[in-house]
Amino acid sequence: MGQVHHLILTHGIEAARRTVDNRADRLCVEAAYEVLSDEQANIGITHAGFAMAALPHKQTSETIWERESGRVKLLVESGLDTNRKPIGIPYGSIARMILLYLQTQAVKTRSREVELGASMNAWLGAMGIAAGGKTYQIVREQSRRISRCRLTFFRRTENAELVTNGAFIRDAILPLDSTPAQLPLWQERVRLDEGFYQSLIEHPLPLREEAVRQISSRSMAIDLYIWLAYRLHALTESVEVSWHALRKQFGEGYKELRYFRRDVLPSLKLALAVYPEARVAVDERQGLILYPSSPPVPERKILVS
Repeated sequence: MGQVHHLILTHGIEAARRTVDNRADRLCVEAAYEVLSDEQANIGITHAGFAMAALPHKQTSETIWERESGRVKLLVESGLDTNRKPIGIPYGSIARMILLYLQTQAVKTRSREVELGASMNAWLGAMGIAAGGKTYQIVREQSRRISRCRLTFFRRTENAELVTNGAFIRDAILPLDSTPAQLPLWQERVRLDEGFYQSLIEHPLPLREEAVRQISSRSMAIDLYIWLAYRLHALTESVEVSWHALRKQFGEGYKELRYFRRDVLPSLKLALAVYPEARVAVDERQGLILYPSSPPVPERKILVS
């Protein structure tokens, strides 16, 4: 993708558009252009743990979701309704975007109290997710699952295992059920769980908000972008990552490696398109080579924000 960024910067977007002949590549070119053209460079924040262990991409019948990578392990337990029936694990791109908003606002304001209402509607709209029409029920269902689930982060060090128990939030995101026509989508405010909030403050991962907007409907691209943002700037030398290792982290549901590789490559190219600083070589047979790269958000920008 580095060639695409260079082409856009040196010859312009029209020249870059003429080099592609399929929808996936066109999407990458347009996303790269939007990120390169972004002058505001607003920052989003996620917990660094999500770089190594993320939510499911699709609905799952499991009531406990487990993901482990390196020294980080995440357990997400489904909440229960009043009849003790499991509600389900949050999943997909919309769940990730709701959580990204909550985390970003909490870190920026240094407060567990996060405004919802019009503020969250406006942000989701800016990210390309209009909380109405067909997406209303999806947004509402993912909010319900986020409100009720429990989570545990495990982080291993050389001498100990650090455990954070809790939830994403302490209060429901949604108001009590009433007549649908009279139902506002959000509570006015919500409080993050104290344990999750403290862990977030200690381990924030800055992201480029425009980059997230360009991939907001693709959960795999979101996870890959977060992973690259976490890994690349911390490297001191190049690292090889095999397709087998990538499948273990991002695609354990795939029984055959060839199908995982086929499906993950478009999301990987899109994640690289919105991360111009990333230096990654892609070998479609062997895997990836990661090179030390600048973070998507410069340290000075973080300090100013």
